[in-house]
Formats: sequence, C-alpha cells, structure tokens
Amino acid sequence: MARCWRTLRRRGEPTDVLIQDGVIHSMGTGLAAPEGTPVFEATGLLMHPGLINAHTHGHTGLAKGMGDKWTLELLLAAAPWIGGNRTTEDKKLTTLICAAEMVAKGCTAAYDLYYEFPLPTRDGLDAAASAYAEAGMRAVIAPMVADRTMYEAIPGLMDALPDALQAQVARLKMMPFQQTLSAIGEVLRHWRWSGQDILPAVAPTIPLHCADEFMCGCATLAREHGVGLHSHVGESKVQAVVGRRKYGKTLVAHLDGLGLLGPEFTAAHAVWLDDDDFRRMADHGASMAHNPGSNMRLGNGMFRLRQALDAGCNVGIGTDGASCADNQNMYEAMRYASMLSKVQTPDPRFWATSDEVYKAATVGSAKALGFKDLGAIAPGYKADIVFLDLGSINWIPHNWSTNQIVHTEDGGGVKHVMTGGRFIFKDGRHTTLDLAKLAVEAEAARARLEALNAEWAELYTKLEPVVASFCPAIAAQLSPQALPLRFACLNFDLSS
Repeated sequence: MARCWRTLRRRGEPTDVLIQDGVIHSMGTGLAAPEGTPVFEATGLLMHPGLINAHTHGHTGLAKGMGDKWTLELLLAAAPWIGGNRTTEDKKLTTLICAAEMVAKGCTAAYDLYYEFPLPTRDGLDAAASAYAEAGMRAVIAPMVADRTMYEAIPGLMDALPDALQAQVARLKMMPFQQTLSAIGEVLRHWRWSGQDILPAVAPTIPLHCADEFMCGCATLAREHGVGLHSHVGESKVQAVVGRRKYGKTLVAHLDGLGLLGPEFTAAHAVWLDDDDFRRMADHGASMAHNPGSNMRLGNGMFRLRQALDAGCNVGIGTDGASCADNQNMYEAMRYASMLSKVQTPDPRFWATSDEVYKAATVGSAKALGFKDLGAIAPGYKADIVFLDLGSINWIPHNWSTNQIVHTEDGGGVKHVMTGGRFIFKDGRHTTLDLAKLAVEAEAARARLEALNAEWAELYTKLEPVVASFCPAIAAQLSPQALPLRFACLNFDLSS
C-alpha cells in the first residue's frame, strides 16, 4: 500500500493505493488495508504510471554515442561496424544497458525491435528477453528482419559504389525470406517469457527492404501466433520518394493494399505520412510510434502529432535505439514531442498539449504494445508506478503535475520505480542490477568488439561519402508535383 501524490487534476492530490497480487485493487483517501498489509509511506513523492517506450532497439546499447552526423541511411550503412560479431552474452548485455537506463528514467515497458544477422535466433532473442526480466521490465520483443539490403532497396545506390565496394557490400546480402520466416516461426513457437509479460512480435524492418511476399509472410506469422506487427514506415524522405516511385502510392497505402494494417500494426516514425495515410491508420485502429529525438538526430523531419491525433490515430512515444537517439530517456522523448508540435506552426491552437503528450507516452504506447492493463494508475491496472521526488529541483515549485512531467522532469527526480508492486529501483538505485558490474562488462565488450569490427569500420569510412551524397540527392527529388498536394502541409522544403 502506498500513500503519495497522484496526478488527478492540474496538481496531483494525496491518495492511497492498495495493491494486491501486483495489481491496483483500490484507491482513495484514508483507504483501509487488510490486516498485515505492508505500508509504504510516500509522502513528498509524486506518483505516475510507468512510462512505456513504444519503439526502441535493445541491440544498440553497446553502440551508444558511436556516430555524429548520421542520416538514417548512414546509420544503416554503419550497422555491421556498430553491431557486428556479437556473442549471445553480448546480446543480453547490450539489451541490459538499455533496460537499466529506461528503468532509472521512469520507463517500465518497451517495444524492442531486435536485430540479428544473418537470421533471428532463439538464443539471441531469449538473451534479450532475459535482460528485460533481470531488469524487472515488461517488453514486446520483435525480431527485426529484411530480405534485401539498403543497397538493393534504394534504386541506383549499388551501382553508385565502386566495384570493390560492391563486392564487399555483397557479403551483407540477406538470407532468402523463406529461411527468415522459418527462423521467426521457430522463435515464436518456443517463446517462454509470456508469463512475465515479455511477449514476442514480428518486425519486417522497412517495407522497401522487404518483398511484398515477405511482408505478407510476416503478417501471417503474426496473426497465427496472435502477436504484433511493427515496421519503420515513412521514416526518411528517401523512403517517401522511393516508395512513391516503386508502388505508385504512399507506403501506408501500399501496406493497406496488402492487408497489413490493423489494431496489431504499429508504424514507427511515420514522419512522411500524408493526411489520407493518417485516416487509413485510424480507420484500421493501427498505432504509430513517434520518436522525436531520433527523427531530429537523423535529420528525418517532424512527425505531425497534432494532425495524427485529430485524425483519431493512436500515437505512442518512443526513444528509438541508443545508436540514433543516444539515450533511452522517455522524459526527454516527451519533451521533444511537445516542442516539435510547437515549432511546426506559430498558431498554438495546433500544438499538442502536455496532457496529450503524457497520454501518448502511457496509454498510447501501452496500446501499441498490446497491453490493456498498463499506462494508468487505476483499479485493475498493473502496479507499474514511478515515484518522483517533489524535493527535486524539477518540482520546486510544484504547479502542474503532467505539464512538469513532460517539460521539467528529466529523470533526475526518479526516486523509486515498481513493476507489479515490486520495487525494481529504490532510493535512486537498481534493486535487481549491479550497475558497476554492468559498466565493467560493457567496457570489456566495447574494446573486444572494436577490434573484431575494425574491418567493418574501415568499410563504413569508404561507404560514407557515397551514401552521404547519393541518398540526399534522392530525397531532393520530392516536390509538390511528385506527390499529392496534401504533402505541402508538411513542414519541409518540398521545393528543394
């Protein structure tokens, strides 16, 4: 039982919360608890539901801070360098780094698109799941898969490479999609973590990187096993241009034609979606994962949060991976989401409110993950609760609870975190993890992988000038004449 501040109105009010079997049983002031119930006195703390990360990549924990001026396409080109030669132990370690940061910064559940090359494996995804279990988090873990490389997906890019580089890039060729689907099926059939709310899903990475037959095969597997389907859709301007050329329609319209949209589908980023795309997503009950930090970091643009919400879309908020957002801080992601909605127009009537952003990072993300009992502090919901210290400078003074959660909290005020009524972070320290040990293991892995991946680092330095010039040239071909006029409402220079 906890007595603390809960966000009810503009400013949280005192309340008691009774937790039974990891679930919130009842709430109220002066609440009576069964005899012998342990009481946790939380006076001076503000309580909010655990934040839920709608889109991240646990495999990127060991790649934190490795790149600077990266577009999405440069990040993909760097993937063999920053993520190659991982052991099963590395796969757990890299995920644990992300999970440890999320917990310390008030996040209790995440949708993780996890990448292994050349195929997803039971051992690798099991290692990622065990990391979330050790950290005390809930998660949805989706093997992220493709059957063609970026060099095959972007017309002309392979031909733009010198012959020697083409030969090296050919070593990165994906497995035939039938083998990949078989590997995913093996993972789904033997999943053993669902009892801990660590669920599987399927993630065909980017529509352009997947043949239609492969995308449909992924959707079939997801339906057969009753799990989610998650893809990066319209993340970069390059994707928007190539998608229009390839399919003669937007990426969302193409996915709709394939029958992939539905309540279990999540489109990550969704920067380059038009108004009709939003309506399609809303009509199918699909979700979007808004990753504002990554979208800015990679120069992809600004998701139109106001328009998506007004169209009736479910929107969650995510951090994206540590290699392209550099942290797993959901407070920062919320603040970015709020600010990006504001810089797109000087008219505040079209800005997202802090309450809308807070809702997206809790119940909106929960819906994207497929959880109906997460994202709120209410009877019947699981007791995943964050306790913020009202003595932290972020809360001096405490004027407006949700507004300050979005705009002033940065993770520094997190004092305790619980999942299912169990403290996984107490008095500013992890209760299930040894952070000092994690740091030592991470540094040893970093040094070893740096040596093992030196060849891939050298390849990236050769690919970088080609990709950095070729892909922006593709993106520059987007114009109001090339796409429907409704694209003109996007806040980009479409005349370039």
